[in-house]
Amino acid sequence: MPVIEISTLDDPRLADFAHLTDVALKKSTGSEHGLYIAESLLVLQRAIAAGHRPRSVLALGASVGEAVEATAGFDVPIFSGPPHLLEELTGYLLHRGLIASMHRPQLPAAEDLLREARRVVILENVADPTNVGAIFRSVAAIGADAVLVTPRCSDPFYRRAIRVSMGTVLQVPWTRVGDWASVRALLGASGFSIAALALSDDSVDLKTFATTAPERVALVLGAEGEGLTPEAIAAADTIVRIPMAHGIDSLNVAATAAVAMYALV
Repeated sequence: MPVIEISTLDDPRLADFAHLTDVALKKSTGSEHGLYIAESLLVLQRAIAAGHRPRSVLALGASVGEAVEATAGFDVPIFSGPPHLLEELTGYLLHRGLIASMHRPQLPAAEDLLREARRVVILENVADPTNVGAIFRSVAAIGADAVLVTPRCSDPFYRRAIRVSMGTVLQVPWTRVGDWASVRALLGASGFSIAALALSDDSVDLKTFATTAPERVALVLGAEGEGLTPEAIAAADTIVRIPMAHGIDSLNVAATAAVAMYALV
């Protein structure tokens, strides 16, 4: 589709970019599973490489040509216009050059993700999308095979999570899971040992755990401040701690994910 130069904001196809919240995008009509926003050429490319379909693109200046190239093979409108008009539409300056409205894919079944996996990360109730994005970036770089998120965990497809992750939430397979009884049954049937990162009297030092770690391990990380729920602790086969110095009792959850994954790969 040719580039559409806009001089007004009347085109209804621009609505995807008009100050919509992540929740509103997820409920957008005209898409089976809702939408999410990909910011920057890099994230758009990673989304397409992951098999996600763009619905439309908003590009500024030199980024127009990049948007055309990135979406070759897709019949999607690419909108462009003066910076002040695009800023009025989105509420901010497109300093990353382009943003794209993307169709959310159907989430895979957890059983399918676990079939060939060896190292899995479970995020329990991590509500801050910045932390979710940072965790995905860390575990993607170090080598997690999949990420499972509990019902109260922030959506990895939220804009801030995608941005902080540098698009890695589009690369690392992930899905949502249910309560801990079903999660424990699922992981047990797939041959996983559950290792919960927490401080407790019966916890095992991470280095010690890593030397004899089972072939398949699911690392469980909890929310900042609250930590893991009693249900998560009870479901775990092993409680693992990262030793601290200088009186510090814990790391940021994203840092914890990186340290723990590095020890286990």
